[in-house]
Order: sequence, then C-alpha cells, then structure tokens
Amino acid sequence: MKLSNQLVRLPQISQTMREMSMEMTKAGILEEMMDDTLAVEDDEELEEEADAEVDKVLFDITNGKLGQAGSVQTELPSAEDRLEDEETERVMEQYRQQLSGILSIGPEISESVKEIYTAAKVPIEWEEVSVAPILKNGKTVIPDIAINSVKKNTVALKGPLATPIGKGHVSLNLTLRRTFNLFANVRPCVSIKGFKTPYDDVDTVLIRENTEGEYSGIEHEIVDGVVQSIKLITWDASERVARYAFHYAQSQGRKRVTAVHKANIMKMSDGMFLSACRQVSKDFPGIAYDEDLLDRVCLHITQNPAPFADRVMVMPNLYGDILSDMCAGLIGGLGLTPSGNIGRDASIFEAVHGSAPDIAGKGLANPTALLLSSLMMLRHMNLTPYADKIEKAALGTIAEGKSITGDLGGKASTQEYTAAIIEKLSRA
Repeated sequence: MKLSNQLVRLPQISQTMREMSMEMTKAGILEEMMDDTLAVEDDEELEEEADAEVDKVLFDITNGKLGQAGSVQTELPSAEDRLEDEETERVMEQYRQQLSGILSIGPEISESVKEIYTAAKVPIEWEEVSVAPILKNGKTVIPDIAINSVKKNTVALKGPLATPIGKGHVSLNLTLRRTFNLFANVRPCVSIKGFKTPYDDVDTVLIRENTEGEYSGIEHEIVDGVVQSIKLITWDASERVARYAFHYAQSQGRKRVTAVHKANIMKMSDGMFLSACRQVSKDFPGIAYDEDLLDRVCLHITQNPAPFADRVMVMPNLYGDILSDMCAGLIGGLGLTPSGNIGRDASIFEAVHGSAPDIAGKGLANPTALLLSSLMMLRHMNLTPYADKIEKAALGTIAEGKSITGDLGGKASTQEYTAAIIEKLSRA
C-alpha cells in the first residue's frame, strides 16, 4: 500500500484513525481482515483487494491527505525489491536450519505423565503426535497430522509450544485455539499444602475469553511511526464465555461469578462484554453476579486472596492472560499451574510455562503443570477417581519436599520426582 508523504498533524492522525475504524467497520473491511488473519495460508488476491479498499477509505476520509486511490502496485519488482526478496530467502533458510534443532522439555515431561498414568492404571490410550512447528509456504504452522488427531479424538494433552519471534510467525498456540474454536481458557490456582509461599490460602478460578480481544491480530500501520491495533469484542464470543463461566461455577459449587473489566475506559468494547455477562446472569438465579475493575482485582488478590475462593472470575482475553499468571505467582509459579482450553468440538489441556530449551534433555524439568493439566482432562472425561488418586500422590510428594525438582527448591531429577509419585501411587 502506498501512503502520501504529505505531513499531517498528530491530532488529525488520531481523528483519522477513529474515522477510518468506523468506516472500515461499516464497509465490512474489519470482518474481511479478521477472516484473512484467521486463515492459515495467505491469499494474495484478497490481501491486495483489502489494501486497495483501505487506501480508498483513507483517501476519501482525509480528502487526499492520506492514501492514494488505486495505489496497489502492479508493476514488476524493482532491482531493490529483488535484492530484498533474496535476503528474505537467506534469512528463511537460516531459520529452517534453526527450526530443525529446536529443543523443548515437552517430550520428557510428557513421558513422565505417561509413566504416572501407567502406574495409576488410567484407562486411556495415548495417540502421540508432534506439534513442533513446520514451515509451510514460508510460515510456521502446526502439522496437519496433529490437527487431524485432535479433530478425531476431541481431547488432547499438549506440552509447551514456543512460537518463533519475528515477523511472519503467527502464535502457534493461538493457531490451535482458533483452529478448534477453543473459546474458554480455564486457569485454577490453588495453594499446595506443605509447599511454602507467601500465601497459603489461594483458591482462584479464572476463565478467560480465548479467541478475540487485543489478541485478534488485527494491526496495521497508518503512516510511518503510527500503528493501530484493533481490539475486537463480539457479543457472541462474550455471551459464550460468560455462559460457560456460570455453568462452571454451578458445577463446582462456587456461588459467585465476577466479570473483570476496564469498561470505565473502554466503554464500548468492555461495555459489550459486561452487557453479555449481565444478560447471561439472569439465567442463573442461584449464582450471584458482580463486576470489578482489573486493576482493583489485582490489588485485592495480592492483599488477601481468600475472598476470591468462593467465585469464578471471567474476563476478556488480555486481562485473563495477565491476571492468570499473577495468580500463578501466588502459589509458586507456572510450574504448578494447570490450564485447560475448552471448545465446542475439542478441548486441549496444556502446561502454560515455556519450552525451557536451556534445560531440555538434562532431566531437570518439572512435569507438575502438565500433570495437573492432565488431571483437568481426566475430570473433563468423567474419570475423576483416577484424577483424585494421582493428584493426592503428586501434591503429597511436593509437600514432603524430599524428591522435588530444582525450580521447587529441591535437587531431584525429572525421573526421581516421577518415581516418588509412582511410589506413593503403589501404596494408595
């Protein structure tokens, strides 16, 4: 897209950004941009058409100060462009070589979970597939075999997955969420008795809308040095995650749902989210409903987390990402925190910590987060007795402190920690 070099004062740019968003929404361009973002492979024709439409809107609403109608380039690439393409290809080749050597603790902590399940005689059969990213048409994607496996089984346990940093690399975790429409991320954080942290009474449950908000991936550069990122909130997605939060509270014996927001600032987007939550709350008269600001919730939880043990918190995507990690810090970190992504057609349970390439293959990794996530999976599959049995053995091992990994303050290897849990299972 070409943009005019004519200078525009910053207040004009700000007004232009607002007007452009409104015009793009009316014209349906935002929806088209969202569809393009969700696509695994780029469609160059759609991209050019979208660029042309954005150019025209810019040109019209700024009286020619920004944009240039019909400015999509159709001429042959210049020598400078060809050199840039060659350099891009060299970088991609270097990345291909790096990709083949990526290390992760995923395989070893997954093996630990499998050994524990065997010892507990859990009646499931594993179908192992790799979700390690592959290059497809110059972009990193999830292998088709992994996607097909989840579609077939509808339930999956996923180890940590890292997204390469840099232009052109879409979040692979986000790709999975969108592929399977995993609309709700459930993050319980519970203090482990015997494991000393500054707090010993944490029992929070956070449900995060998982598909839109600031993580919609809709961004564009208005002019040099000015980037607009669009926060997408829809009634359908808000209503769906709110209804799941009320159902979850009802099934888990929690008496309250709290919607966490910043509607005092983002009156339309967060305002719509709250409207959906209020509407859903009418269908659950036995569950109390209230609302609170994100910053105030963070303050109150860190001062005294106990009052939050009676409720489920539900919130848009970005707030959930921040608040869930903060709660994890209260109980000892992401290494002790389970996570489940719930969808209509499939559910994926995962450890939310990183892939830790610095300790991969050294036998130092802590499998607790993946193990606890797998227990969420068992309960989701109505295999609760097995989940309870394994949970008691794992948390008991951590509480004793004799055979725990380095991140928990111990000196045990992954295998020694696993063996200690299995030994407790044998005596159960």
